[in-house]
Amino acid sequence: MKTKDAFTDRRKEAEAAKARLLEKFKARPSADDPAVKERLAAKEKAAAEKAARLAAREQEKKLAREQAAEAEKIAAAEAERLAAEKAVADEAAKKAQRDARYAARKNRQ
Repeated sequence: MKTKDAFTDRRKEAEAAKARLLEKFKARPSADDPAVKERLAAKEKAAAEKAARLAAREQEKKLAREQAAEAEKIAAAEAERLAAEKAVADEAAKKAQRDARYAARKNRQ
């Protein structure tokens, strides 16, 4: 008889656990409860604030990308200008060397 009693006890405990779970579910406040509405409003407010922060961060990133692109354009233009100036200076140096060789040849004759 001991096993039958143990089975009966386990069955009663299981039924009691199910009943407690059901009571816990029934005790849950409804959607019309002010506390539930307050929590829902707080969650919505937090979600809206998070979305605003994310939008602001994305705007900052976009602005940083635009500034980086502008700085890159300026740097490329400056590099091009410096390359052009170097080419002009190299041409002037070559011309000066050529003129010096020509003048030296004239002086030798």
